[in-house]
Amino acid sequence: MSTNGKTIGQGARLLVDVGPAAVFMISYNIANRVLDEGAIYWSTGLFMAATAIALAYAAISQKRFPPMLVVTFVIVTLFGAMTIYLQDPIFIFIKPTIINLLFAFTILFSFAFGFNVWKALFSSVFEMPERIWTILAIRWALFFIFLAAVNEVLWRHITDSVVVDSARMFDWLELSEAFWVNFRLLGTYPIFAVFVALNIPITLKWARAPGEGDDEEGGDASATGEEIPQGETAGSEPDATPAR
Repeated sequence: MSTNGKTIGQGARLLVDVGPAAVFMISYNIANRVLDEGAIYWSTGLFMAATAIALAYAAISQKRFPPMLVVTFVIVTLFGAMTIYLQDPIFIFIKPTIINLLFAFTILFSFAFGFNVWKALFSSVFEMPERIWTILAIRWALFFIFLAAVNEVLWRHITDSVVVDSARMFDWLELSEAFWVNFRLLGTYPIFAVFVALNIPITLKWARAPGEGDDEEGGDASATGEEIPQGETAGSEPDATPAR
């Protein structure tokens, strides 16, 4: 694929990932200036529509339904519909908490069955030793828990909406609904970018294209930093195998 083709593809993927959040933030800020009240409901409706469009575009362009985007679409649709129908923004406020905890639970729960769901999602892109897949999966699970905790702190301290005082954690913290909405894009994605950057070194050190290095290294255990048990050859048990 040409450089231009890759750039277009990356731009399209970024649009799918960030687009719905941008629509939510922009539409809220516009509605908040134009309407006396109800901006959160208009932006929620457009957020639901943008997420559906993003999923449809991903399915058409990638010829598949990205699992994480599917989960996001289902939860956004469910909680968004309850927000609009019940005229209660609490549902859209807790939506990020539910999504992030669900992602974290799925990653950690998969280990109970001897399965690494993070590896299953990304092993088609590159191969790494099993222990590196495990490290990355645990890091991402903890990161999703962190994002859920951040959202809980933020929405519980919104003072110009329907959040009751009993939900507050800190008396000194007071936030606006607009701050919470804008943080979804202007705060969360920069934090996400920093976390990804922090994981680049370990990925660059261990990742290789599927099948790459099999002939040259022969599955050499030295490539993963593990010792070769006596009586076994270096290629007897590859460290990084494609997910089933």
